[in-house]
Amino acid sequence: MEVRSLGYRTDLIFPKFDGQILDRGDYLVILTPTNPTFYWGNFLLFSKPPGAGDLENWKAIFAKEIGPPIKVEHLAFGWDTMHGEMGEIKPFLDAGFNLGQTVVLSTEQVKVPPKYNPEIEIHPLTEDWEWEQATQNQLACRLPEHSLIDYEIFKRDQMQRYRQMTKVGRGFWFGAFLDNRLVAELGIFSDGNIGRFQQVGTHPDYRRRGICGTLVYQVSHYAFENMKVETLVMVADENYHAARIYESIGFQPREHQVGVDWWKKSGL
Repeated sequence: MEVRSLGYRTDLIFPKFDGQILDRGDYLVILTPTNPTFYWGNFLLFSKPPGAGDLENWKAIFAKEIGPPIKVEHLAFGWDTMHGEMGEIKPFLDAGFNLGQTVVLSTEQVKVPPKYNPEIEIHPLTEDWEWEQATQNQLACRLPEHSLIDYEIFKRDQMQRYRQMTKVGRGFWFGAFLDNRLVAELGIFSDGNIGRFQQVGTHPDYRRRGICGTLVYQVSHYAFENMKVETLVMVADENYHAARIYESIGFQPREHQVGVDWWKKSGL
């Protein structure tokens, strides 16, 4: 199966590194054995949106390919479309699935954000304490429906993956610091001439100061100049203000990505 969408295609940069991608013709099986609680590291990507009867069909395929919910405690399905097509989504929503709608943005050049913050120091993470602060920052940014205990297990495994990728030259993790405290961070990784951002997050106590836009702008410049990428890709929640920040730097919406997931709290 050839993945057409820029969003899902760049999503696959990461399981290509330390996971598995199995091609079944009309769907892909994406596995991350090092992080079994990562919903979107262990999911099915179908070639088209769901149709009639696909709720039960897809659940059965997931159980065969990845494991039943009693084992992995989640279900996650994406489909390779570029314009947000939903298909027969209602049975999934009625069954307690969460609908994920994201906008895929890209750019070949960036401009200074309207709210530039010159006070922050930005550099790639190298020290253990810097990586720990980045992990703590992401824990502070987690959505309230995720318990700290479960989320920390997932997040530490995920950050270990990113750190290993930086060690072998696949990308960088940058922090924005004020007085030696990390207040925002992100990752940038490449696959050929495309760079994909990951986990852009500003600590709740430091938001609305122009830190996010400044960080993305400076790292974008770094990527163009030092990573030999021609296009940068960012994926953001369609309804979250961060997408507008990225657009102010020069990113433009290119695609609309859709997926559904269920996890044990959803009550399936």
